[in-house]
Amino acid sequence: MDSFTIANTSTSTGERLHQAEMPRFGLGVYLMGEPGECKASVLYALEQGYRLIDTAMAYGNEDEVGQAIRESGIPREDIFVVTKLRQPHANSHEETLQRCQQSLENLGLDYMDLYLIHAPPKDLSARAPVWHGMEECLSNGWTRSIGVSNYGAQHLDAMLSYASVMPSVNQIEINPWLQRPALRAATEGVGAKVMAYSPLARGHKLADSGISEIAASLGCTPAQAAIKWCFDVGAITIPKSSSPTRILENLASLEVDLSGTEVAFTALEESYISGWDPTSEP
Repeated sequence: MDSFTIANTSTSTGERLHQAEMPRFGLGVYLMGEPGECKASVLYALEQGYRLIDTAMAYGNEDEVGQAIRESGIPREDIFVVTKLRQPHANSHEETLQRCQQSLENLGLDYMDLYLIHAPPKDLSARAPVWHGMEECLSNGWTRSIGVSNYGAQHLDAMLSYASVMPSVNQIEINPWLQRPALRAATEGVGAKVMAYSPLARGHKLADSGISEIAASLGCTPAQAAIKWCFDVGAITIPKSSSPTRILENLASLEVDLSGTEVAFTALEESYISGWDPTSEP
């Protein structure tokens, strides 16, 4: 499966530090709250060849992700695990360290591969110390890389004044109806990779005629067309599903060739936000 080399880049020298190979496609486990649902989904996805799992403390299923990884029989180093510091927990340097340790305990793992701040801390004065806590998690070896989620261009720009290393990833909502070229460029501009969550706009748009027509012309499903669009614009893509059929369908999207649909996809843009949008916060 395709991968990116992600790295935390030094703000003083521009050197790429703490590099890691990250699969470009994976499974998101948001809203998998029924007992056993997340574990079964992760196990099935791993059996089918997925090697990237994206969870968060806020999802309440870090424990099941860890159980699935251990029961899969796949070497730990072959699975890339992402989790996140909850926005309500992003209050201080010390709490950041505590919550990282708590996530590791929940997962039952010795380290995570990528630790993200789930959204910019509400308290502006906490943003620098929280990031310094993330940097300490990195230097302690608790995580192989650190990044952010739901950060706007203004948040990334502000980090240049207080960060020793910049994020390796910015995870944001991206899909054909919310294409965000400027934020994607800003993310790449600080040396981070874009990670797309909600590539299907939480399913809100899959019955629309525009994506249906594109899919029909390609001989794929609307979901596959939307997922492959995210992948093809260069984003690490993590569609969420607990359905075995959909988990396979989503993986098969990587085989879809979108050639000739560029204009049609551009026409789908409508700045549609399907979830929350902390990128617009101060």
